[in-house]
Amino acid sequence: MSRAEPEAAAPDPAGATGTEAAPASVPPAPVPPARAPRLTWSLGLFGSELVTVFRRWRTLALLAVLAAVPVLVGIAVRVETHSGDSPGGPRGDNGPAFIEQVSNNGLFLTFAALAATLPFFLPMAIGVVAGDSVAGEASTGTLRYLLVAPAGRTRLLLAKYASVLAFCLAATLVVTASALAVGFALFPVGDVTLLSGTTIPLSDGLLRALLIAVLVAASLIGVGALGLFISTVTDSGIGAMAATVGLLITVQIIDNIPQLHAFQPYLFPHYWLSFADILRDPVPWDGILKNLGLQGLYAAVFGSAAWARFTSRDVTA
Repeated sequence: MSRAEPEAAAPDPAGATGTEAAPASVPPAPVPPARAPRLTWSLGLFGSELVTVFRRWRTLALLAVLAAVPVLVGIAVRVETHSGDSPGGPRGDNGPAFIEQVSNNGLFLTFAALAATLPFFLPMAIGVVAGDSVAGEASTGTLRYLLVAPAGRTRLLLAKYASVLAFCLAATLVVTASALAVGFALFPVGDVTLLSGTTIPLSDGLLRALLIAVLVAASLIGVGALGLFISTVTDSGIGAMAATVGLLITVQIIDNIPQLHAFQPYLFPHYWLSFADILRDPVPWDGILKNLGLQGLYAAVFGSAAWARFTSRDVTA
């Protein structure tokens, strides 16, 4: 019997030919683990910055001071109302006298508190937080360690600015919540008579109060960008905070000098009180849009300057 056929049918052992191997015998190549998405890393960096900002005693003290302003205003109006005096004085040119309406409707304490804190208290708090954002890390020596992580300077700066904006919203909401609580506790509350004379339900008044709080927070993004830029040009946290607050006071003074009216429309606080237009029917949006556009311009200019400075800064020293 011939053995040619069984020998031809026998399988060739692996590697016998030296050129071909059974595909099934080759193990699959190991797949490298996927990298964490950049968005996840950026959100983690932003969360870390938020924790850093809001766990500081200085930040908590600033929020406590802001919450106390509506309490003091409400108590003062309540005392004056019981004593028979008129709460507030004649209406000035710098904004509507909301205090005159507080005794009739406690919701107006929200607008009065925001108008009282916006010229100084709120921007000062934002200036302190923004001025310390980079310079504070540099003065304590932790900035260089933050840059060791693969976050990159641009993302780190964006996370810090985002945390400043979050503080803007938080500070404004603290004033709003405190004013609502005090206003509802000390004064009658009901339908809201707008500055234009139209009466709206309380629910609509609360929605307008929330919109005003958001607009006030948006009015501070230019201050945040300015403070962030100042924070990138110095290694002293206290110096950056003092310079930011001092510049705020200087600009506020310039904005109230009649002889400088030609420059005032370009100053970031010039349209801050335009939020009062929300309490008119219909709402004139011209001043509000000018304010938002001006804040966006300041944020773009000083944000770009902060990025140019921070990305070229020597932090190894």
